[in-house]
Amino acid sequence: MKFQDIASRAEGESSMSIRERVVRARRIQLARFRDRGIFANARMGPKEVKAFCRIDREGERLLEAAVTKLGFSVRAYDRSLKVARTIADLAGAEDIGPSHLSEAIQYRAMDRYY
Repeated sequence: MKFQDIASRAEGESSMSIRERVVRARRIQLARFRDRGIFANARMGPKEVKAFCRIDREGERLLEAAVTKLGFSVRAYDRSLKVARTIADLAGAEDIGPSHLSEAIQYRAMDRYY
């Protein structure tokens, strides 16, 4: 988050609203994986990542930068895609967009410092 967002006195999203988004995202994931024996994006294997974490050219450029400039490993690459899929699900988006992927990469990069 940006400092302005943290320091802002504006009210954020309510806990109930967040809970509703999480429940919707979980339903999406359960439906997506119903015939695969998987219950969450985090449990995706390589086949599922390829099938359900497709990204556009801009997304490819973001991940390329993460690998070349931030030194992401194959594992970090895959985990970023899985987290981006979850962020997209929480947003109610069918496709992973550049903003979802950017957020996931930021979380992964933060893991290195904390």
